[in-house]
Amino acid sequence: MKKSSTLFLRSSFFIFSILIFSCFTSCGIYSLSGADTGNAETFQVNYFQNNADLVEPGIDRTFTLQLQDLIQSQTSLNLTNQNGDLVYEGEIVQYYVAPMTSTSQNTAAQNRLTIAVNVRFYNNLNPEKDFEKRFSFYHDYPAGEQLVGSRLDTALEDIYNRITQDIFTESLTGW
Repeated sequence: MKKSSTLFLRSSFFIFSILIFSCFTSCGIYSLSGADTGNAETFQVNYFQNNADLVEPGIDRTFTLQLQDLIQSQTSLNLTNQNGDLVYEGEIVQYYVAPMTSTSQNTAAQNRLTIAVNVRFYNNLNPEKDFEKRFSFYHDYPAGEQLVGSRLDTALEDIYNRITQDIFTESLTGW
């Protein structure tokens, strides 16, 4: 009697495990990141041109690539150059540095780089989810340092990580 109940429990656990696993894999529209891609299979990220008053060369290309990489890494969508089910486009509208804190000698102790991006998102399968929105973030750094080389790379990485994650959350998670 004891052997049959153990066998029953093991087979029940096995069947339950298969059911749970199939529920997670058969849906296909949700990812572990919480993204809801619906029936979309492809996405497209058009080039985000730098229209800011202060132009830092190359930041537009870097931003476009980082947004593509984030969506590819957190969904099962395929990147396409045209006719995407989900389309991201826009422009960098703000890039500026401003002093944030001062010293007792009335000089800047810390500066802040702020970048803002205007994004238009089109869900060609569910147009009710379309939006146009501005996303921005900043990076503070010591005023005694120049915003070049590795300091600029670190600032851009911090800012772009936040902005691209905010765009992803707004467009695909509905939070």
